[in-house]
Amino acid sequence: MSFSLKQMAVFDAVAQFGSVSLASEHLAMTQSAASMALAQLEQQLGHPLFERSGRRLILNAWGYWLRPRAKRLLQDATQIEQGFQGRHLLSGQLRMGISQTIAEVLLPQLVCRLDDLYPQLRLEPFVSNSEQVILRLLHHELELGVIEGRCDEPRIKSFHWCDDELVVVVGARHPLAQHDAVSIDDLSALRWVLRESGSGTRETFTNSVATRINKLNIWREFTHVPTIMALLESGQYASCLPKRVVLPRANSGQLKILSVDGLNISRQFHFVWRKDAGSDPLRDCLIEQAMMLV
Repeated sequence: MSFSLKQMAVFDAVAQFGSVSLASEHLAMTQSAASMALAQLEQQLGHPLFERSGRRLILNAWGYWLRPRAKRLLQDATQIEQGFQGRHLLSGQLRMGISQTIAEVLLPQLVCRLDDLYPQLRLEPFVSNSEQVILRLLHHELELGVIEGRCDEPRIKSFHWCDDELVVVVGARHPLAQHDAVSIDDLSALRWVLRESGSGTRETFTNSVATRINKLNIWREFTHVPTIMALLESGQYASCLPKRVVLPRANSGQLKILSVDGLNISRQFHFVWRKDAGSDPLRDCLIEQAMMLV
């Protein structure tokens, strides 16, 4: 097989940007040269790699099969080049999808640790809910993710990182804030502001109370946890949020974590990546360092 690294780089860039012109700009080459490299690669492989959807090029089945293998090939070539130039072997960029809880509580510690030990490793975080992280992994837009809870997608591999606790929380001025403990029945009458559908926090909470509360009065949904906590401080609403996130405001007296009889909500954080991604020293290094934080 006589394909070149240049052809693979063009293929990977077109897959990333969905456009030959954008790929050529990214690779600092002319559009005609990029088009020729892609055409030659498809001719040598004997299969087209993309389908056209309007102005956008979308990977077909052959393209999806080739993409992770092309990325590994390009990564290996970069590691070889950097190694012989005497540069740090663990260098490069890792695109990682994370939840808000991870972004606010654990990510700063992880970034500081990586900067100290591997200054040439660049972490590019994408903060979103678990559903979006899985979707972007499958579309080759991320190399690694951290999700809240389990993943049943057969194309995704997962690895347990750490446990997390969710708590029912209200503002300090809420009527229930004066109670030492509340019952499940007390929760059914509350006005809830929750994370959006698709978030691990929302899914874990609703699954925990689904068989015990006939209907939750979900008043509002928000993507950003700070917005939810600001609303809670008004004293009108209740929510279910990660204890790691709300604890500082609870300790300062702005929020009150409710003790709910018979309700303990726990979940797990998992690292996730595509099964077809193969070995990745950057991913393995990040997971190893993250395990030392918990």
